[in-house]
Parts: sequence; C-alpha cells; structure tokens
Amino acid sequence: MRFGSLLGLFGLLFFAGCGFWVQGPLPIVTIPPPGGQPPTATQNGTITITPQYIALAPGQSFQFTATSSTGGAIAWFVNNVPGGNATVGTVSTTGNYTAPATVSQVENIQVTAALASAPLQDNATAVVAIILPGTTLCPPLTGHPLVAVYTTYLPAPGKVSVEFGTTTNYGFNTWQQPASSSTTGGQVTLEVAGMKGNTTYHLRGQVVLNNGATFNDADFTCTTGTPPTTAAFQITNPGGGTPQPGIEMWNTLFPHADTEAVATDLQGNVIWTYSFQGTQADLLQGIQLLPNGHFLTLISYLSSNESAGAQPGVINEIREVDLLGATIRSLNMDQLNQKLAASSLRDGTGNVYQLGSFHHNVLALPNGHWILLATYTKTESVDIKGQVVSVPVIGDALVDVDQNLTPVWAWNTFDHLDVERHPMNCGTASCDWTHSNDMLYSSDDHNLLLSMRHQNWIIKIEYLDGAGSGKILWHLGYQGDFKLIGATDPTDWFYAQHGMNFFTPNTTGVFRIGLMDNGNDRTFPPPIGQVLCSPAAPSSPSCYSTMPLLEINESAMTATMITHYVPPDNYFSFFGGNADLLGNNDLEVDFCAPQGGSIVQELNPQATSVIWQGNTAGAYQFHVNRMPSLYPGVQW
Repeated sequence: MRFGSLLGLFGLLFFAGCGFWVQGPLPIVTIPPPGGQPPTATQNGTITITPQYIALAPGQSFQFTATSSTGGAIAWFVNNVPGGNATVGTVSTTGNYTAPATVSQVENIQVTAALASAPLQDNATAVVAIILPGTTLCPPLTGHPLVAVYTTYLPAPGKVSVEFGTTTNYGFNTWQQPASSSTTGGQVTLEVAGMKGNTTYHLRGQVVLNNGATFNDADFTCTTGTPPTTAAFQITNPGGGTPQPGIEMWNTLFPHADTEAVATDLQGNVIWTYSFQGTQADLLQGIQLLPNGHFLTLISYLSSNESAGAQPGVINEIREVDLLGATIRSLNMDQLNQKLAASSLRDGTGNVYQLGSFHHNVLALPNGHWILLATYTKTESVDIKGQVVSVPVIGDALVDVDQNLTPVWAWNTFDHLDVERHPMNCGTASCDWTHSNDMLYSSDDHNLLLSMRHQNWIIKIEYLDGAGSGKILWHLGYQGDFKLIGATDPTDWFYAQHGMNFFTPNTTGVFRIGLMDNGNDRTFPPPIGQVLCSPAAPSSPSCYSTMPLLEINESAMTATMITHYVPPDNYFSFFGGNADLLGNNDLEVDFCAPQGGSIVQELNPQATSVIWQGNTAGAYQFHVNRMPSLYPGVQW
C-alpha cells in the first residue's frame, strides 16, 4: 500500500524509528495511467514551489525551489512517498528531483513540498512529465531519400517540432504539431524535410506542453540518400543584394521526368523532391503548400493534346501528397465525371458535364474546397479566316468540389464567351479556344479571376463561394473593359499570359496584379498589327516577354502600368512562367521557356536590379515560387 494511502487510512501516524510526526493525511494523489487526464499543480497554505510544471527524460534531474512564508522546515515527497523511490524518482531534502532511470511508459509524477509541521494544511505540488526518448526513422527507410520521420509520445497535451542541421547548432525547424489528444497528450509524428542529399544531419525533438513545460529530446543523426535526377540549378547574385529568405520550389515541365517538383535552398542545393510514376504524356502542373502541411498538385497531359487522354495508364488526377510523397487523397477525371453525371450540375444547354483533362492549376480555397480547371470540348461552327467549319472547340470548365471531393458548383466558357473570338491557335482541324491556365480567389468579394491565355484576357467571374451566377463581371486585357493608363495600347497589354498573382493584400476596388506576359501574339498599332511568334526562334524584335504590374481600378475601369519589366536580353518565353510579390517587396519572375532554358529572377521593388537569379539550362520551369520553408508558418 502506498504511503499516501496509509496516511489516508490511519490519519495520525508516528514513525518512532525516525521520530517523524505527521499530523493528518497528505492529499491522496492519483497519478493517471497514459491516456488519463494529466494531474495539475496545486498549492495550499504558505508553501510555494517553483516551477509548477517541468518535463524530464528518464534519469534526468531538476532542482525545485520551495519557500514558506513562515520559515518552517520543508519536507519533500514524490507521489506521496517521502523522498520518493526508484519507481517514481527521488527528491533530496533540498528539492533536487531525479526521475526514475527506467520508465516503461510516459507518465506524470507529482513532487510535493510540504511544511514539515503541518503537511496537510501547508503544501505545494509540481507536476513532472516524464517523456521517453523519441524514435527517428532515417532515409531510405522512410521511402524518401531526403525525408526522416520522428515520433514521440506526450503524457500531457502539447506540441512537438524537430530542429535539424548539419551540426548540433541545428538552425532549421519543422512546424509544431499537437499531440493526438487535446486533453491527455498522445503520439506525435513529424516528417522532417529540408535536408540536402548524401549529408549527415543532427535532429532533435522539441516539446512544448500546454502547461508551459518544455523539453528537448536527445540528439539523433541521419544520413540522407541520393536525390533523384533533377535539372541543374545555376544560382547567381548579379545585383549583390540580399534575397528574400526561404526556399525555391521549381516545377520542371520539360524535359519529361517523373521528378518534376523540386525544392532547393537559395544556393541551388536540392532539399526535397516529389516523384510520380506516369506515362510520357503526364506532366506535373503546379504545386502548392496547403495549411495542413500537405502539397496540392495535378498530374495530367497538355490540355491541347486531347488524344493523350486515350493513352493507357495516363494519370489525369488531382493529388494531395505529404512530404514523403504519399498520396493522402486524390480525384481522377473518371471519378469526377461520374460525380458530375450523378449531380444536378449542367451546362447552359442542359448537358451533363463530361470533361477532358485537368490542366495548369488547381485552386485551394480558405473553406477547404478546391476549384478544378479542366477542358470542356464541344463541336461548334466557327469562322476560321472567312471559312465556316464545324470543328471541335476546346473550352474550359471550372468545378468547385467540397472537402469530400463532391462537385457543388460548375462554370464553363461556352455559356459566357463568344467562340468567334479566337485570337490564336484556332484552326480548321481543332480549335484550342480559351486555354485558361490560372485562377485566383478574391478573398474580399469571394469571386474568381480566370486567366485565359488564348483570349489574352483575365476575366472576373461572379462566384460568391458557390452561390454566384457565374456571369463575367469584367474582361481585363486587349479589347476588354479597361482603359490602359501609363503604357501603349495595344502593345503593352499582356498576350498569351501565365502565372498571375495579387500584389496587394486587398483584391477588390483598387488593387494590383502581376503576371508573365509571354507575348506570343502581341498586337501593335497599324500597320504592324498582330505578330505571331515562333516558339523555337522568334523571327522578329516584336517577339519578347515581359512582367507587367498593373493597378486595377474597378470603379474607374482603368488599368495603370506601375512597373513593366522588360529584361535587357530578349527572354522570349513562348509558354509558362509566373510573377509574384515577395515578403521583402522584391518581385520574382519566371521566364519559363526562352532559348536555352528557364531564367528566374528576383528583382528589387522598382524592377531595376536583379538581386538573385536561377538558371536551368535545357529545362523549362512552368512555375517557380519562393516559399518561406516546406512547412506552413515557418521561415527558414
């Protein structure tokens, strides 16, 4: 029977052998088993114990401080045992507690300082969380050459992160993840990513319990493996400035490989990759970090290559993946078409949606929904250079799927645009009519922006979080609804564009948008008119790509050119690319496909100096994004 239980039974005890009197019982402390509610610190009378919560590994010691305002002698107990024992740990007469050397499971221990003359009325209790060493699974056992897995178990509610680096100074952190139970603690498992290949790293778990106690686990080491073959990243610092900290996420579209998502540090060292097994037609198109720490991407064939959809084994799928590359959930086109057929969603003529390929982008919304972009093809009579022909017209559809991947809203280009407006890539055999390639969600008014490459337009769609009519609120670009200010109309509008982003926190009223203006079919004032540029070798000085930054005024219907970056060398990028505003107000632009390979530049806010540049000779980077780290809310 425990000491505290004996006191509770007999009340007044006299230990003649040691001359120790206890007047009345100490409070009986119940230490819950793992999974039970953790105990709380208590204080009764004049005794104060500091701190009230700590966390230790087996065998570790900690010096508690206890004081009594009356100045009386203090006696120490561990789980009601005077001085403790080997099972619960020992405490000295001065309050130095040593956790038990052998612990079979995580547990919570109570250390009590009591006034020796009146322990029942005058005592204070601290809680010690005993945390067993975590376990680390190193590459390649994790299934990824650059990712380790750390697991620990908490005896109380709290959060865990892992710090890692090539020395015990560490330097990098994962994000914090909570224990499996918000009331009792439990297991925490973290995927540790951001390490270079063929390098030995030190890793250490860091625990912060909800009661304020902190704990650093023992140091572990892992040696990473060899990353898969990727593009070669050549990094320079032409302007000599300091780039925005973080990592670079590259989306290599060509040459074709199964490793098309690659993260590097700002020196070009590969620190993470995502690989997939697909056909030669399958391309990874865009990758973005979700709030839950997973990545959202799509793998499919080119939207203009509809025949690729008939190839056996083609993927055509939206995927949410973790840092190990495991698919958490997915939706392929066959599944979506089945769900659309079973839904009440129809196009403007009452037809069931049967879509072709996912392409270019998937948009994650704040409410957990995804907006999917897919081809929607109809046979239409179209005037092609004075000849009316019946031709398959490749348009686009947007589909809103909820958290269960169920379609709840749909929109298509045929219901809202004129098929007779086809500035480029519309022929008598097939008409790649709209070729939309990017979407933005306006958080201010809950509508959608859609970038339509083959219309040279960005349009705003009344979405209203799935309650909107789908009507087009405005068209931005050449022959659209806005007046171009501070630039030459029509030359300085964007053409065959990619990769738009908001450049202001607000997204309605007066706001800014930046993008990659590829310029494939740029229109000039007469007598030049429209110039169609060759992808392989631009034959005219009229073929060039730029990064415009436009300030949009929705009330005045004006688009004012704020910055119009035209690189000193003619980087004509016939497809791909993007533009973004970085945290330090620098601008980042990806010239995806000039001759020789991609050129990615970080520019100063005025776009007058190149701060950082990354080149991938012979490889095209569809989109490139500067990210704080591989974890939400963590800056490296």
